Amino acid sequence: MINFTVGPVQSSDAVRAIGAEQVPYFRTAEFSETMFENERLVKKFANATEDSRVVFMTCSGSGGMETAIMNCLNKNDKALVVNGGSFGERFVELLTLHEIPFTEIKLEHGKALKPEHLAQFEGKGYTAFLLQKHETSTGVHYDINLVADFCKRNNCFMIVDTISTFLCDPFDMAATGAGVMITGSQKALACAPGIAVMILAPSALERIEKNKCCCQYLDLKIALKNMERGQTPWTPAVGILRQINVRLKEIDAMGGAEAEIARCAELARYFRDKLVEMQLPFEIVSESLSNAVTPLHPTTQSANEIFLKIKDEYGMWICPNGGSMKDTVFRVGHIGYLQKEDYDKLLAAFADLREKKFI
Repeated sequence: MINFTVGPVQSSDAVRAIGAEQVPYFRTAEFSETMFENERLVKKFANATEDSRVVFMTCSGSGGMETAIMNCLNKNDKALVVNGGSFGERFVELLTLHEIPFTEIKLEHGKALKPEHLAQFEGKGYTAFLLQKHETSTGVHYDINLVADFCKRNNCFMIVDTISTFLCDPFDMAATGAGVMITGSQKALACAPGIAVMILAPSALERIEKNKCCCQYLDLKIALKNMERGQTPWTPAVGILRQINVRLKEIDAMGGAEAEIARCAELARYFRDKLVEMQLPFEIVSESLSNAVTPLHPTTQSANEIFLKIKDEYGMWICPNGGSMKDTVFRVGHIGYLQKEDYDKLLAAFADLREKKFI
C-alpha cells in the first residue's frame, strides 16, 4: 500500500528500523540525552526562543490540544477560537468542556481567515486565541501572521495547533509570539502515532506555573520538572521517542526545516500541476493551501466511494473525511516518505477510474 493520507504517513527506512528493535529501558542517562537532543532540534526547527521548553506527551495531537487548554487557560480567560472544520470544532468542544469563556469565529469549509473576521474583536478584552495553523479536515492554511499581529495588539496568549503543518509550511514561533505550539509524531515527523510534541514559550511557562491542572497525567508542571533531567513522569512511548530522534537528525542532516518544507512544497506542486494537466474531475476546495495536503471535491462521484475504490482496487490510501464532508471532500497528502513516482501511480489510478467512467 502507498499512503497518501496525512497521518500516520510513510516512514523512512531509518525510522522503521527503530520500530523493529526491542524497546529499551528508559530511565538511563542515554535516554535522557536522546530527549535533550529531541528538545534542541524541535526548538531549532520551529525557531523557538532559547528559554522555551519542550515536552513530549504520550497521547495524540488532540491530547496535546487538551493539555494546552487545561494547563494554560482558566475561567478568568476570554478566548477567541477559529472554527473552520473538524479540528477547530475540537477546540470549541474542549473549551466548552473545561468551561473556558470563549467566542467562536465560525468559517465556512474551505474559506480563509481574513482581517474582517478579526476586526470586530479588537480591543474587546480577549486574553487568548486558539487556532489550527492548518485546518487539516478542509485543507485551509490560515494566515498565522494576521493572527499574530492581532494577538500582539490585544495582548492575547496564542495556542497554535501546527499538527499537520509543522515541517510542511514555514513557522517562526519567536516571530509570531505564540505561547504554545503543538504537533504530533505521525505527521511530517513521519513516525508512529502516539506522541504529542509541545513547545512552551516563557509566556506559557508563566501561565502553567500559576494555573491549577486538574489532571495528574497531563499536568505540565510535572512534565516540565521531569524534562529537566531528560525524562517523563510516566512511562512514555519509548520507541516512538527514539524514532523521533532518528527522524529529527535525518531532517537536520538533509538541510533542516527549510529543506523539508521545500520537499513537501515540490511534491504538492507536482501533484497539483498534474491534476490540471490531466483535467481530472476534481476541484481544489481551499482558498488558502498548505504544502501538507490537497483537498479535493470530486464533481462526479462520492468522495468516500473514491477513497474505497483506490484502497480496495489500487492498493493506495488517500485521506477520507467524516461527518458532513464524507461524500464531498477527500484529501491527498504530501508528507512522509513519498516520491513523485508514487504520485504518478495515484494519478494513473484516477485516470483509469475515469476511463472506466467511475469518475
